[in-house]
Amino acid sequence: MTVCATEIETTTTAPFTIAADGAYAARLAGEGEARYPERWTLGGPEPYAVPLPLAQPEEADSEVLPLADGRVLIHRRVAESHAFALLYPSGGAAGGPCTGQLQIGSIEAEEGLRVHLLPPAPDGRGAYALAVGPAGSTVWRITGGPSSAGPERAAVLPGRCSGGVWLDRTGRLLALDQERDGRTKAVVVDLDRAGEVTPLLQIADDSDDRLLLAAPDSGLLVIRSNAAGEDRLGWGVLGSARPVRFPECLRIEDAHPFAVQPGQVLMPETCGVALRVGADGIALWRPADRHVFRLGAPTGWLGTGLWSAEGRLHLPYATPDAPCGLVGLTQPVAPPPPLHLDRPPTPVRPVPLQQAPLG
Repeated sequence: MTVCATEIETTTTAPFTIAADGAYAARLAGEGEARYPERWTLGGPEPYAVPLPLAQPEEADSEVLPLADGRVLIHRRVAESHAFALLYPSGGAAGGPCTGQLQIGSIEAEEGLRVHLLPPAPDGRGAYALAVGPAGSTVWRITGGPSSAGPERAAVLPGRCSGGVWLDRTGRLLALDQERDGRTKAVVVDLDRAGEVTPLLQIADDSDDRLLLAAPDSGLLVIRSNAAGEDRLGWGVLGSARPVRFPECLRIEDAHPFAVQPGQVLMPETCGVALRVGADGIALWRPADRHVFRLGAPTGWLGTGLWSAEGRLHLPYATPDAPCGLVGLTQPVAPPPPLHLDRPPTPVRPVPLQQAPLG
């Protein structure tokens, strides 16, 4: 099906999702009841946006996700199901902007079931959704599988799962935060082994340990845990025997990590990490530094960003005057560390991260 566009408003506060390789991004643009998908191209010299409207506006709770080939996956709640389709630009007969749509199947909306898209897979082809219900959680492969018959189950887990962080560059190892018996622990789901599940974070027996970000090249993990007696941000290294650390400088109220620097092979301490602070603040940090740089976000910032391997953070923004913009920040040089060593911040001695199934 192909639908041609008319005039479109371009303001939004909806989530903005960037593909793993940074080439494309997608969001729901528009306002109120006039929502439509929009694809951003970020891989060229200047970013530009392509609207992908259909005959009817989208619901505000629809989700979009960019693929490496430029198509945009959309997840909609339709009647008694969760429906998925691929959207793409298609030139109309009159040469105007049009939207093509390919329906790719649905998941039945059972009572109490919540479905949301997982972050873009590292290979750029696969797209996954997490369905959480009263009886457990299911990872669904929406696109990129061996079958073209629509969504297929990739893994089934007991308990309620949340989060979703990729641990490798192939889209095989997915980390989820699994809630069981009143505790939440990050686990690894091996999608090439029928959803085999192994522990990832076991900081303390009675702690809630969640994985927020991972840098597959360096092994850096950014976590949130209450093993210290309070909810804290910390970091560790995948497969390392060293314990998780909770730097004092990361004691920031209402801080949420959203991007980590790639390409730092075997050098986790040098990876830049970007955090969203409150509604309009940004903090930049590296494990090697004992300092956090606090910055104001650009006007119209869309709440996320992407690090380059060279250490530059790219932040998308949209304003009435600049509906498709990208601003770059460079990690500042941290001041020299103090002469004394910090004391361990917690009375709990964390145990090392467990070995993930990378071998």
